[in-house]
Amino acid sequence: MLGLTWMIALAFAVPLSPDTAAATDIPPNTLEKIRQSGEVMIGHRQAEPPFSYVVGEQPTGYSLELCSRIVDLLAQRLNLPEIKIRYQVVSSATRFVMMRAGKIDMECAATTNNAERRKLVAFSYPHFVTATRFVALKESGITRLADLAGRSVAATTGTVNLDQLNAVNREKGLNISVLLNKENASSFAMVTSGKASAFVMDDILLAGQIAAAANPEAYVISQDTLSRPEPYGILLPLGDTAFKDAVNESIRTIYASGEIYRLYEKWFEQPIPPKGQNMKLPVSPELRAVFDTPKDYME
Repeated sequence: MLGLTWMIALAFAVPLSPDTAAATDIPPNTLEKIRQSGEVMIGHRQAEPPFSYVVGEQPTGYSLELCSRIVDLLAQRLNLPEIKIRYQVVSSATRFVMMRAGKIDMECAATTNNAERRKLVAFSYPHFVTATRFVALKESGITRLADLAGRSVAATTGTVNLDQLNAVNREKGLNISVLLNKENASSFAMVTSGKASAFVMDDILLAGQIAAAANPEAYVISQDTLSRPEPYGILLPLGDTAFKDAVNESIRTIYASGEIYRLYEKWFEQPIPPKGQNMKLPVSPELRAVFDTPKDYME
């Protein structure tokens, strides 16, 4: 009896650390949290057009509009008149930390789904497909990976693109000097100013930076890739199967209705705020297959 008393006292005397608590088998219940509060916290980026960015202090973009529609369908599922969306700025470096800490319920941006990240967070069905390439100034004549040998190349911290650049650098012995930035806009600006010969990032995000530039014709995106095509997904809490299923069911509804094509056209084939830039990017065959048959990406 004395041993049992001692163990109970010890359990109450030593509180769980955040890391220990996160490691327990108790999954989050995001749907119930949303039901009780009537709110959902969505993480967004400040400068990731056309997916997730800010115009006049208002978060906007393709991913955020898709998430807003998902939230509408979640409200119907939970028999709520509405679910209020609260927005929280996240970055490449903070998105996973904030999700695991419960600071956000969803991250609606341009985040690549891969096996390593699925150890930290869950992903919805894909909503875009992209590959890693680099952008350079046309006048530089840099168009192939081999052209980057011995040069300075910009990359954004916390991205898979940085990992892929480092891997290619080692494998091919290119002796690239990698220049790190916290935001994509800062990496792109280094190419514009000549401080970096190229910037490595998802090709669609490079296209977005070019479309918003003062002189879009001055840039070229490489044909060479640093990765195979990979999907973007909405970040969700790890282990919350009920919430993931509800989000995916909403996505399936949006895809099946054809609403996703209208949403895609708005953000990729028409002028977008704030400068009226147009991506002029039709739906790729790979993305059309995702819309027609949504499923978990597990590669």
